[in-house]
Amino acid sequence: MENNECVFCRIIRKELPARIIYQDKEITAFWDQIPATPVHILIVPNRHIQSVSDLQEKDADLVGRMALLAKRLALQENIEKSGYRLVINSGEDAGQTVHHLHMHLIGGRPMAFRKNL
Repeated sequence: MENNECVFCRIIRKELPARIIYQDKEITAFWDQIPATPVHILIVPNRHIQSVSDLQEKDADLVGRMALLAKRLALQENIEKSGYRLVINSGEDAGQTVHHLHMHLIGGRPMAFRKNL
């Protein structure tokens, strides 16, 4: 179900501007407006799903397709060999600021990993 006020739903419907680089009947991918790395692409389901916590068994293929799209976009952006990160935040404490499930594809520079999270 769509959420008329959700910023990602509005981008998917092309009511808000975004640099969309992929869209099909189930998934849309677009460049993050405030990138954390040189390559920072958001991959979102077209159907409004609030977070990972709201996924159902029927969504397994959808999430798999999102990951495979991330792999293709990493190849397209020439970061597949140097490395990239896929991040899905779920909930406020994890840093989810838009309550529409989304996967961040980030890369294009070395990234540190904090061992003491």
